[in-house]
Amino acid sequence: MPKTATKNEQELDTAIDEVLASSGIEIDDTLPAPVVFDYTDKEVKEMIVSSRVRLLIRHPFFGTLATRLKMVEAEWCPTAATDGRHFYYNSDFFRTLTPEEIDFVVGHEVMHCVYEHCGEFGRLMDKKEEDRDMKLWNIAADYKVNQALVESGVGTMPKQALHDRKYYRSYTEEIYEHLKESGEAEDKQTLDVHMFGDGDEKGKEGEGNDPTGRKAPIKVSPQEAQAIKDQMKQAVLQAAQSTDAGTLPGDIKRIISGMTNPKMDWRELLNISIQSLVKSDFTFMRQSRKSKSMGIYLPGQKNEDKIDVAIGLDVSGSISSSMIEEFLGEVHGIMQQFQDFKIRIWTFDTQVNKEGYKEFDPYNADELKEYEIVGGGGTDFECNYNFMKENDITPDKFIMFTDGMPWDSWGDENYCDSLFVIHGSESIVPPFGEHAYYSQA
Repeated sequence: MPKTATKNEQELDTAIDEVLASSGIEIDDTLPAPVVFDYTDKEVKEMIVSSRVRLLIRHPFFGTLATRLKMVEAEWCPTAATDGRHFYYNSDFFRTLTPEEIDFVVGHEVMHCVYEHCGEFGRLMDKKEEDRDMKLWNIAADYKVNQALVESGVGTMPKQALHDRKYYRSYTEEIYEHLKESGEAEDKQTLDVHMFGDGDEKGKEGEGNDPTGRKAPIKVSPQEAQAIKDQMKQAVLQAAQSTDAGTLPGDIKRIISGMTNPKMDWRELLNISIQSLVKSDFTFMRQSRKSKSMGIYLPGQKNEDKIDVAIGLDVSGSISSSMIEEFLGEVHGIMQQFQDFKIRIWTFDTQVNKEGYKEFDPYNADELKEYEIVGGGGTDFECNYNFMKENDITPDKFIMFTDGMPWDSWGDENYCDSLFVIHGSESIVPPFGEHAYYSQA
């Protein structure tokens, strides 16, 4: 869900509304007809080149990425588009823009590349594409991209561009879900053409990558799409290196962090994270179950401390029962290595489902496999930490299995160590704790 306005923002909105009402001023939300400048095609191209230069000077990160996109005037494209390698533009559309608005549109295409929303490689990151309304997804992507550009101060946003401050700090997935539930996007249009991502297979009838721009480019193969994605990642890293870290947008820093930090398999991280909670030694008093079943005798682990783990299962969205069963199976297997432990498990959506709260120890651990899922609705991560505080639960580790889309805060980072196993886009990075991305075996 989108982020709610702060108290100060709400008070400011109310004050503005009162002033307008008392003065009799009415706001006309209709867009005026665009002013068309009398530029030749050559002059339009020169203006786009000049825009790249301005971005290099004022916003090096955006300018560096913009210059790697080959410019192609495109009759098939009503506004602008990118496939990760080319910058397609319609001269008639650019004649309606001021130089500062051109800066914004160029930055818009760059950010689509960065967020991996453009071209086929935008679909590769989305394992549930067949379940999505692609037009709605592209509208959500535009809200996200425009938000980043406004926050970064790139150019001037054209009046027809989609922007709403209630989506600040929201992920594209969250914006999509809100638009789907609210129906607010029925009359909305994206600023640009999202190549192959608008649901009508643009470019499918093309006969090739026509350098004249008269024909839309053909749909690329999955292999080529992956190559484009890899090239873009490398370009993003190089652009970041040439930019003062202090001037990089927060989202860009998060994306770069996700690319540069090695990703660990969630099963491995889960095991390591739990193992790290206790001091371990070896003893023949507790033989390894695996070795005993093989007819040999190897020492088992001797743990000096009792492991206390709390687990919150997000039942609000895309996590299926089979995924939760696999996740709990991994937890069960790991806990069997220890002599003494306590596992507290619950499900949550906008609140913790207390009827689903269960405790497990070495004596009833096998019942973990039969844990029943309770709940379903919105998502509030904070409720887990509030529940633990209210019930005097102070675990050594809190583990959350989630789709990574809270409506607001991720929780209290100072309360206890946290590990997030995320089923969702790898662009989602928690603001604290450890994290790994779920994939089924």
